[in-house]
Amino acid sequence: MDIESFKASLAEDAPPPASSLALQALWWAGRQDWDRAHGVAQQDEGNPACDWVHAYLHRVEGDEGNARYWYRRARQPWPTQPPEQEWDAIGTELLTRTGQQA
Repeated sequence: MDIESFKASLAEDAPPPASSLALQALWWAGRQDWDRAHGVAQQDEGNPACDWVHAYLHRVEGDEGNARYWYRRARQPWPTQPPEQEWDAIGTELLTRTGQQA
């Protein structure tokens, strides 16, 4: 699955089957369901991928201090692109890492 297919899946009722928790959290974020995305990201706290999505969520929320904490935990730099582009970048990276990107 590539990022465009992942984005298209936002029209479905649930994340794509076999998605990692980080991808599930990102999917819910893409559906504008911050609370559900946050809950899923927290399920695997300490996993850098989930921590990265967690950081993104707090950035989108406007909680910069908390976001910076989670970016550090995820070992990711503070993003320079707008949140919409970061969502794509995170999704592309996570799909590649999990072997879900063709």
